[in-house]
Amino acid sequence: MRIRRRDFLKATGGGAAGAVLRGRAWAQAKPIRIGYTLSATGPYSVGAGITQGTGYALWLEQVNAKGGLAVKGEGRRSVEYVTIDDRSEIETAVRFYEKLMGDDKVDLILPPWGTAMNFAVAPVANKYGYPMIGPTVSSNKLKELSFPYFYAILQQPDACMGAFTGFLKELKGQGKVSKVGVAYVNDLFGIEMHGSLTATLKDTGLEIVDTKSYPLGVKDLSPVLKGFKAAGADVFLGLTYPPDNILAASQAKEVDFNPPVYLAAVGTAFPFYRDRFKGAEGVSGIAGWNPKMKYPGAREYYEAHVKKHQKEPDRWASAFAYGSLQILERCVGEVGLDRKKIKEMLDATEFQTVAGPIKFAKGVNVTTPGMVGQWQKGEFEIIWPKALATAPAIIPKPAWA
Repeated sequence: MRIRRRDFLKATGGGAAGAVLRGRAWAQAKPIRIGYTLSATGPYSVGAGITQGTGYALWLEQVNAKGGLAVKGEGRRSVEYVTIDDRSEIETAVRFYEKLMGDDKVDLILPPWGTAMNFAVAPVANKYGYPMIGPTVSSNKLKELSFPYFYAILQQPDACMGAFTGFLKELKGQGKVSKVGVAYVNDLFGIEMHGSLTATLKDTGLEIVDTKSYPLGVKDLSPVLKGFKAAGADVFLGLTYPPDNILAASQAKEVDFNPPVYLAAVGTAFPFYRDRFKGAEGVSGIAGWNPKMKYPGAREYYEAHVKKHQKEPDRWASAFAYGSLQILERCVGEVGLDRKKIKEMLDATEFQTVAGPIKFAKGVNVTTPGMVGQWQKGEFEIIWPKALATAPAIIPKPAWA
């Protein structure tokens, strides 16, 4: 499930580790340098390459094709990336962000991939006063901690798990489900999602027949799945990252575990998940976007992504990653590269993006609700909440193809 390092670097516009990545050379002004790390190797590499690397590369190409990034009072300046493969190692990422901001003094920064990585580098961004918009971090602890320069654009655990339980509660009322098996990755993301799930499942009437945690990089989930099957679970609820999500689905098919509701987290909305499981018909998961949604530029973003990368964006975080760059672009155009002014604009403005309207309150996006999606005939349809639904839910899930 690894993305090869050369493919990652190609997708993000790069060359050797630590190299400066350029869109085009412009003689008329000093380029704007934007620094970040992403995981080209290790357990985070699948998600990083799909949800952030492709969007970063697309935006760089597009903005430089326009003559560069518009900077208030300066006209347009070309953009170049300064990046390395952090190898899914938190310590490596933290060291490089310290270098980017403390030594190199890049103009702007972008975040790494994943909740744990973002939590590790957020204090560094705060220390040096660099606004950072995280499209792949989901944690309720953001409300408790003081990271005034960090912004979470994705839905947070309470919203995500509130959508899961709202959806399941309705199915319980219809007599379609009653028993839930919960599996979660023993990583900050999984632990927090599980905490929110436990709280929101109260008073739903649903019975949790079994709960299992497993380590990042797990190689065998068949005992967990067999246990859920033996306990009569009619809902599989996996709080997963991409590699373990793929593993769980593969082994669910092998052990003939096909509950009426199969609901998982990160990776479910990836098109390669659909392709890997021959359509993944009826599989549900965390959602937030698809090209049918009536947001300005959503369809154009989808088509540009396909044209550049010969593959579709995922149906959750990819649009938010690209949207975070749209937000940064607007800020620089209106207030320049003064990072304090960019922060002030982030705190006060509602932004229109391909992922819909975004407004931050105390660093958290408060406009995007939690959503549930489901693969239906090749599209990850929004099935909950009903006000945003692009299709009704298919229950029970069809047999694995």
